[in-house]
Amino acid sequence: MPIDFKQLQEFIEAIATTDITELTIKEGDFELTVNKSKPEVAMPNYTITPAPVPVTPTVENPAPEAIAPPSNSIEKPAEDHNKKRDNWKEITSPMVGTFYRASAPGESAFVEIGDKISVGSVVCIIEAMKLMNEIESEITGQVMEIAVENGEPVEYGQTLLWVAT
Repeated sequence: MPIDFKQLQEFIEAIATTDITELTIKEGDFELTVNKSKPEVAMPNYTITPAPVPVTPTVENPAPEAIAPPSNSIEKPAEDHNKKRDNWKEITSPMVGTFYRASAPGESAFVEIGDKISVGSVVCIIEAMKLMNEIESEITGQVMEIAVENGEPVEYGQTLLWVAT
């Protein structure tokens, strides 16, 4: 049987657009097998670099002004911060992946601090194994804090956003 390569190419292109994964055609001495294999998914490579350890110089006899905090610097007690968060709820990562605030580089973020969100609002994307997963809010409220930087790896259960309800 003479092979018409143009027809063969059109045939292969037509098979590529279907769900067929393997097809064999036999006619006399001619046999053609087309096999579509699924592409392998590459696992992302994460490099974890420990944070630098701060080095504090040792001072033998510090001057009195070095010990006392400056008068215009007032440190808030930890209780105030916790009281503020009493009516805040967290939105956590449902998976391990990479956190993205927008659908694409250069696009505006899904949410900003101060935005009002409701149940079902898309708040970010988590990329896991080359799949972009839209994360939807399960609460209604106002975004008070974005706890993760754009492009940072996140763990399952890690806080992504704080929302005042």
